[in-house]
Amino acid sequence: MCSILFYIMTRSLKKGPYVDEKLLKKISGKKPADVGVIQTWARASQISPEMVGFKFGVHNGRKHIEVLVSEDMVGHRLGEFSPTKTFHRHGGKMQKELEQKKKETEIAAAKAAKAAADNK
Repeated sequence: MCSILFYIMTRSLKKGPYVDEKLLKKISGKKPADVGVIQTWARASQISPEMVGFKFGVHNGRKHIEVLVSEDMVGHRLGEFSPTKTFHRHGGKMQKELEQKKKETEIAAAKAAKAAADNK
């Protein structure tokens, strides 16, 4: 619980925002169109206004996920836009029944479209 609180707490104003120096070095004096995707492992780095327009490949623990930085993202962290966990589905009998009904409706719709195409 204690480690979660430290992550949620804001950074001191006298320290300023944490922006990875290597990232700033990679984008300094360059245009977004010229650079391409900049791969990074610095998920804790905050997005600064200089980063707007650049594409970052943010590592999620398994692969790099492309993130195109926009003006709305300034102040957020890079890791917020690269999810680390994938949701597969909820299990259970009801979920299986719902999926089966969905499949049946798709098959019925495909048959109806095929029959309509054959009649024309």
